[in-house]
Amino acid sequence: MIKSMTGYGNASLENEQLSINVEVKTLNSKFLDFSFRAPRQFSEKEKEVRNIVQNTLERGKVAISLDITSKSSGQLPVQIDEELFKTYYNKYKELAVEVGDSSSEIFKMALQSPNVTTNIASDSEDLESEWVQILEVIKEALSACASFREDEGKALEVKLSENVGTIREGLDAVKGLEGERVEKIKSRIRGHFDEWLEEQQFDANRFEQELIYYFEKLDITEEIVRLGTHLDYFEKTMKEGKGQGKKLGFISQEMGREINTIGSKANDAQLQKHVILMKDELEKIKEQTLNVL
Repeated sequence: MIKSMTGYGNASLENEQLSINVEVKTLNSKFLDFSFRAPRQFSEKEKEVRNIVQNTLERGKVAISLDITSKSSGQLPVQIDEELFKTYYNKYKELAVEVGDSSSEIFKMALQSPNVTTNIASDSEDLESEWVQILEVIKEALSACASFREDEGKALEVKLSENVGTIREGLDAVKGLEGERVEKIKSRIRGHFDEWLEEQQFDANRFEQELIYYFEKLDITEEIVRLGTHLDYFEKTMKEGKGQGKKLGFISQEMGREINTIGSKANDAQLQKHVILMKDELEKIKEQTLNVL
């Protein structure tokens, strides 16, 4: 069974001390591209969270957002230097008057100026106690995201199977036209040379050898067999193992080579129509496999 790299999961916990909310969003990526947005006091936990993410989601662009609200006291989590704030505010206001600016952002600018606000350090034991609870919520959100990926993978597998089925139909049509195509080429060559052969001295054996060489160059039997084998292997790979995304990508590349070779050798308008349809379905497959884990 395949899994999608697109996923979403969230989890929350609320008790007398804390309100915790974790949100996980994932998109496709060749490797693990991880970002962790959390309050400053927990920023050093990023490496620990990354290891858990790698074990749970393996790869993809993974963004985790952690929001925490403390209920244990009414104290602000930051300390504001009021005198420094007023100094910044008055200076910004003075400069605004000088340049004729009536900006309403002066208050915000002053509050965000350096050293106006500083985080109040929490007791290390309290932080570790909080982190134990936070970590459980993170794991719950990651588990929800992994389940979401599985559900998306099921839908993706159905779509890919439909695409493979369409290519297989095109391949069957090519097989059906192959005998007729060869006869058309033979007839065309005979028609072009019949008159000329009657009037010219000609080495029939040499001509036969040239025809054999020509038909060998146009023969698509091997390509037909190999494409059928690749289609079988693609379907088998979807249903076996895990982390098949890269493998399915390689198989689709091989399928593309066979389809392109059939097209270049076809020399038949009717057969080319089916080649174009197969190419169109293969492009859909390549696009979808980029999102397979």
